[in-house]
Amino acid sequence: MRIAEIVPKDDYVLYIVTDDGKTGLFDVKPYLDSEAFTPLKDKTEFERIHNGHYFIEWDCGADLSADTIQLRWQSEPLN
Repeated sequence: MRIAEIVPKDDYVLYIVTDDGKTGLFDVKPYLDSEAFTPLKDKTEFERIHNGHYFIEWDCGADLSADTIQLRWQSEPLN
């Protein structure tokens, strides 16, 4: 899976679009108690997300691979 677009949403959820047009939501909340992700509890930090296309990362150093996202996202049907 290659990530084309990421949009931070309310409640620590990411809206993700892949290069093949699939869309889905990824909930980051389960990760927030992990040391690397704790800074993301600050909404401003959470919104400073960078798209590496095969991973996403934040300024604080937290990151998620496309494989992790694909395994745990709630995909939306193609229209």
